[in-house]
Amino acid sequence: MPAGYLGLDRTRVTKMRTSFESLLKNKNMAHLDRDPRQVPATPPQRVAFVLREHFSMMAFTGAVDALVTANLMSHAPLYEVLVVGGAGEMMVSDLGIAISTDCRLDELEEREQDILIVCGGYRVALHPDRLLRSKLRGVAAGAMLGGLWNGAYFLAEAGLLDGYDCAFHPDGRSMMQELFPGVKLSRYSHVLDRNRFSCAGANSSLNMMLEAIGRGCGAQFVSAIEEVLGCDKMQEVMDVSVVALDRDPTLPQPLKLALELMRNNIEEPLAVTEIAQCAQISRRQLERLFCRHVNATPTRYYLELRLTHARQLLLQTNRSITDIAVASGFVSISHFRSCFREFFAVAPGRFRETLRAQRPSA
Repeated sequence: MPAGYLGLDRTRVTKMRTSFESLLKNKNMAHLDRDPRQVPATPPQRVAFVLREHFSMMAFTGAVDALVTANLMSHAPLYEVLVVGGAGEMMVSDLGIAISTDCRLDELEEREQDILIVCGGYRVALHPDRLLRSKLRGVAAGAMLGGLWNGAYFLAEAGLLDGYDCAFHPDGRSMMQELFPGVKLSRYSHVLDRNRFSCAGANSSLNMMLEAIGRGCGAQFVSAIEEVLGCDKMQEVMDVSVVALDRDPTLPQPLKLALELMRNNIEEPLAVTEIAQCAQISRRQLERLFCRHVNATPTRYYLELRLTHARQLLLQTNRSITDIAVASGFVSISHFRSCFREFFAVAPGRFRETLRAQRPSA
């Protein structure tokens, strides 16, 4: 695997001035104030997506969404995306929607790319392409290569998948076995094998890219991305939740009940002893469950939950800071300002102004 493969120095995403301790730090990572002096001058990874005619729009956008959201988590961009087309400036997807490209395939400087991904689709014609084969071979020595849906066909046709595991759409597996016996077809929906990665369809492209990002940035960073993109993987969508917790079926029932009580009682917080009584366990037992599964004490998590709620209200409503403090369970406005500044390293009013200024106006 190339030393640079999705493996930038990630001190930029871990060394941040924050007091969050629980899993909620992942939910708030995109909104935490970072010290630019701690960010190393490392250039972003260059990721080129080669679109084939009738490419899968869902597979393409899933993979790109993971990279773009990763950039939101960092003070400086981690990835630079280049969209590569065919002979023209536009490429038509499987949905009949045409999108503009950054360059044609013959214009691609393949040796300047860190990652090159071929985006296929159900209606993509699978036949040798001399120009694409040349580009893939030119980049293979020092970059990561990937295929979305059946895009891995073009890697295999270039002789770049022999001895590698490969995920492929079921309709094309027999063809792949016949044409490329050296390729090891995987039964998983997506697979990463050294400096090759692939997914079998549209739904698996996001998870494939998240796993690739995780290799360089770590599981905590990926969890932060999933907090933005993965909320609708749950049957129910809650106003304030942590995806890593809400999707965990192994959580003890008393802890589930305690978490639900906290979520439903933000404006008028319950005492931890009351929560323990409702969960029918002792306070000591409740504290042990929180420390084991949530990485914080109940009191600490409850405070972080209320501050997360306040952060959401600051960004998404025009309510006054005083109203938001009350809605988040703070009796004293000065206490709210102090806690918010401690956790986000910025005053709530300044936080609202800065984040709104960064967003494009409607």
